[in-house]
Amino acid sequence: MLNKQLFPLLLVCVAVAASTPPRHLIKAAEDALVTCNMVYSSLEPCLGYVLGGGLSVPSECCDGIKSLLSTGRTIDDRQSACKCIKSAGSNANEAQVNRAATLPRICKTNVPFKISQHVDCSKVN
Repeated sequence: MLNKQLFPLLLVCVAVAASTPPRHLIKAAEDALVTCNMVYSSLEPCLGYVLGGGLSVPSECCDGIKSLLSTGRTIDDRQSACKCIKSAGSNANEAQVNRAATLPRICKTNVPFKISQHVDCSKVN
């Protein structure tokens, strides 16, 4: 028979065990390093060029792109970054999207997906 004093402790243990996500879900969350907030803050210095077509791309923009690329090591990270960029550009006009698409070349970086409103982020490797 269960001791009445131990019963509340048993209930707490059961509640904690039930609320803890499975290890594979925790691991997936640990592996996914790129968030939309990270993408937006990394690319914020690029907005002036993308929105207004300034004469030059600020070095902070290229630094942000390179930093983001170095963080996105997994397929999940690259797909997440792609989705964030696609979402942010969903209301952009064609000229703005075209300017954004030139950034990897100008910054001498290799972005693993096409910067386009029509990119299929699920196919990014």
